[in-house]
Amino acid sequence: MTRAAADPSYRLGVDIGGTFTDVVLMSTDGSIFSKKVLSTPPDYSEGIETGVSALLAELNIAASQIREFVHATTVATNTIIERKGAKVGLLTTRGFRDVLEIGRFRTPKLYDMTYKKPAPLVDRHLRLEVDERIAADGSVITALDEVATTAAAKVFAAEGVEAISVTFINSYANAAHERRAAEMLRQFLPGVPVTASVDLLPQLGEYERTSTTVVNSYIRPVVERYVSALKARLDRLGIQAPLMIMQSSGGISPGDVVARQPIDIIESGPAAGVLGGQRLGVKIGIGDMLVFDMGGTTAKATVIEKHAFSLCPETEVGGGAALGTRMIKGAGYPVQVPTIDIAEVGAGGGSIAASDAAGGLLVGPRSAGAEPGPVAYGRGGTSPTVTDANLVLGYLNPHALVSGELKLDMDGARAAIAALGERVGLPAIETAYGIHAIADATMLRALRGVSSEKGRDPAQYAMLAIGGNGPVHACSLAQAAGMTHIVVPPVAGLFSALGMLFADVEHQLVQAFYRRLDETDLTRLEEAFAPLRARGLEMLRAEGFATPDRQSVSLFADLRYMGQTTPLTLPVPDGADALEKLAAAFHTEHAGVFGYASPHEPIQFVSLKLVCRGVPEHPRMPDQARRSAEKTATAHVRRAYFGPEGWFDTPVVPRAALAAGAMSGPLIVEEYDTTIVVLPGWSAALDSWNNVLVTRSAA
Repeated sequence: MTRAAADPSYRLGVDIGGTFTDVVLMSTDGSIFSKKVLSTPPDYSEGIETGVSALLAELNIAASQIREFVHATTVATNTIIERKGAKVGLLTTRGFRDVLEIGRFRTPKLYDMTYKKPAPLVDRHLRLEVDERIAADGSVITALDEVATTAAAKVFAAEGVEAISVTFINSYANAAHERRAAEMLRQFLPGVPVTASVDLLPQLGEYERTSTTVVNSYIRPVVERYVSALKARLDRLGIQAPLMIMQSSGGISPGDVVARQPIDIIESGPAAGVLGGQRLGVKIGIGDMLVFDMGGTTAKATVIEKHAFSLCPETEVGGGAALGTRMIKGAGYPVQVPTIDIAEVGAGGGSIAASDAAGGLLVGPRSAGAEPGPVAYGRGGTSPTVTDANLVLGYLNPHALVSGELKLDMDGARAAIAALGERVGLPAIETAYGIHAIADATMLRALRGVSSEKGRDPAQYAMLAIGGNGPVHACSLAQAAGMTHIVVPPVAGLFSALGMLFADVEHQLVQAFYRRLDETDLTRLEEAFAPLRARGLEMLRAEGFATPDRQSVSLFADLRYMGQTTPLTLPVPDGADALEKLAAAFHTEHAGVFGYASPHEPIQFVSLKLVCRGVPEHPRMPDQARRSAEKTATAHVRRAYFGPEGWFDTPVVPRAALAAGAMSGPLIVEEYDTTIVVLPGWSAALDSWNNVLVTRSAA
């Protein structure tokens, strides 16, 4: 077999989901090769090795030709959800031992008097106190008791803690005590990772700062082991390219950096799809879109406006699927790291359908995952899922998925759906359509969570449908939301793995800056930014971005009116009148977010933020992406059921067939990694970037 392309240089993206592991290989000319394999819990890195080695063997590509390896992983999130993290010790100021337990008065179930907050990630006997106290202005009230610190270290050693967090009150104003305590713990407990809050989140809010630091410690040993094991697997494959990992903010960072600060990859996987969608929107001229990503376990939605996605300064982890940070609080552990604003619901292809006590249909949030998977996978699953329903409805290939690599048990899926139908009193086909429709209704909550519940009309946006199951449900979901335009990109079912190859190396740094804006001048502001800038540029230089033309730095400030709790983040403008422009921008943004502005109220700085990016030598995104060396469907006709419209003899075609011109629904576009279901009244066509554009053509 000949090599896949003349250019011997490739970049590799790998995304691990709850059901599938997606591998995408992209050459410098935009040729895309992909592989989809079942995920391998509990060791997900095994699936990576299996998928990568199989793809390289199929294409006869040498591992030495891979110059970059980018990875998105759910290992951090899963560690918290499954409560399988490290045994953590916490050292804090005397009197603040129970900050994690007290928390904030938030609950996701407003009238449930029996609801219990999630248990702290640090047992109380491992939350130790020492005498020390820093005032809010940074002055020392009580010196650090180093004897007590040594005693605490001995307790941690005797208890066998695997990671330690240090959070002292007001350490953001003066880090001396916290840094000294962390240094002593590292000396006394070599090999045990110690995270000081000032190195992670030097800003106001003792509960959020403590929670963020503890979560980082809880997952750090797990992520360190994962990164180490993954590097070992890459070495066995002969891949010497640097390991880069997707961050929650939409940038990528070296594996070694992520291993020390894994809190940055909590939403690693979903961020890759959003970043890819944003870059694609710039390329094809669509600035406003709703990204809809449906995989095997969950469905996610994000809004992109004017070619930009929103970042949340705080999110919660460990509380299960949630409808966005602005809607539900108190279900998990707060972490204050920049995270793309994503609404998530427990609805995916593997979501299990069942009957409730009243004989009605339920879909999700329980998922069959990769093991045992849907009934149709023939791997021991007995409960019908959304994938089984879509198979019975005729939307999916009745024989196999991923070009025949995953054989399907159509008879088993039909029997499972029929058995559920008997329990709910419906024929099998209506049961299957009901499962499909209920999944749509659940996912519509996520779409509305990022659109109508923020005052935006989803009908004004195009939908970007990605994920293995996204294009299957895109038309019916868009129709329910009043949307009329859908974009299905190339490699839609593996788009997160592709999207992370478009991301830049990025670091986001923060520093407390607690003072009134009208009492600040540009000199003081620049002095405060200077250490952040120096630290950020040093990180970029260490990663190969050595010259100013390869470095990009953006400055931001968190501002609020005096007495408020929630700040707003705004870019710091240039020029001698930067502070006046910043104040005016804050009033405008406050009116847009909260519905009012108070121009006569004093404005207060809370913190300063710096985003530094490495500028690549070559564009991260090709002018055009095209799939290569993969099997495509042969055009044929299949019976498919469309609810009230009934059964249709539906054409099934490959994506390339749309190059000849638009085709009207009902239509099924069958691909290696996904299936596009075009409803009656909709039509599909190809654009110049090889996207399938699905538009509503009739009422």
